[in-house]
Amino acid sequence: MSIRHGLLALLERGPRYGSQLRTEFESRTGSTWPLNVGQVYTTLSRLERDGMVAQGGEDTAGHALYAITDSGRAELRTWFEKPVDRTSPARDELAIKLAMAVGATGVDIRNVIQSQRRHTVKAMQDYTRLKAQALAAVENGGARERDDVAWLLVLEQLIFQTEAEARWLDHCEARLIRLSTTHTGAATDAGPASGPSAPPAATSALTEPAPRTEPAPSAAEAAPPVAGAR
Repeated sequence: MSIRHGLLALLERGPRYGSQLRTEFESRTGSTWPLNVGQVYTTLSRLERDGMVAQGGEDTAGHALYAITDSGRAELRTWFEKPVDRTSPARDELAIKLAMAVGATGVDIRNVIQSQRRHTVKAMQDYTRLKAQALAAVENGGARERDDVAWLLVLEQLIFQTEAEARWLDHCEARLIRLSTTHTGAATDAGPASGPSAPPAATSALTEPAPRTEPAPSAAEAAPPVAGAR
């Protein structure tokens, strides 16, 4: 997430002070990615250092106002036009957790997968409720319609993301079960080994399929809550 570019986008609408930028950023994204005022002012200082924003007076309450410069507008245009780079994906904690669970002593990877699946399905259900609220707000219109539309788009991205996660968890479980079956069959065909051996840890935990949890709702049905939802 680029806080830097998000602040530039808000400043393009006119001069703002720090806490105002924080409030507007969180309103636009439904507090999905909460900011603290320290982050905002640190980012503004760097933008000012790079010549992309400049301080320009104060408002009636004495707040120091920041305004975007021509250099900042050029940077913002480039950001909007350039695709988000996927060649160096962000670290995903769930993928790392499952990778580390493979072969970990005393860890049943089926339980890890099922626990995460329950959480993911619950998230989709929560997002679905929030999506219904956002749709109602957009249809009713009002002064905050721009923020409501932005929040709706963020929610729908979260829905698709959690649906993909649920499908991936199903795939992981099926893959490990197939590997377990293949290993068991190979061990049976080979007969007793002359020396001590152990099945690969990646498959030994999945000799039997685990009971399935309830299926995840489809994209048309789901939409999960995020921290700080409005």
